[in-house]
Amino acid sequence: MKTPIKRIGMALAAAMPVCLTTSALAADAHINVSQIIPKAEAESILGEKVSEPRPRNAQGKDGYYSKCNYYTVSRRKSLVIRVYQPGDGAVGPQKELELVAACSGPTKPVEGVGDKAEMFSGTSDNAASSRVFMLYIAKGSAFVTIGLGGFDNDSTALEKAKEIANKILAKL
Repeated sequence: MKTPIKRIGMALAAAMPVCLTTSALAADAHINVSQIIPKAEAESILGEKVSEPRPRNAQGKDGYYSKCNYYTVSRRKSLVIRVYQPGDGAVGPQKELELVAACSGPTKPVEGVGDKAEMFSGTSDNAASSRVFMLYIAKGSAFVTIGLGGFDNDSTALEKAKEIANKILAKL
């Protein structure tokens, strides 16, 4: 039997965009999401102690990525943060948002975050009892994904995701 943390992680991974386009690297300044939302802040957001995160920042042939996963020690909640900065001439973040909506299933628009944002909420087929909340944001030349696992209330998850998003978007 899978532990709750593995179910939440699998649910978040299943809800992450898998249909991103390829591009060359943008000239934008690169950010490190683990410095914007450090471990102590993730603990405050999740309301529990978190295990040591393993952030990753990489420049690939399709663009720049910064990501960090936070999982609570109790294995009940998680926070996954991704920023993708595609290169010049690539399909922009607005199009990425459309592609994610097509891949994720039904999403709802979210006002007041970035240039355009959509949210997805529900349970994943990979984690029958794990609730996931995803906020996808297009702003300028960046695409941001924030995933929260283990929250029963969508409005609470949305407020927490917006708080995280605003801190990240301020650095773009």
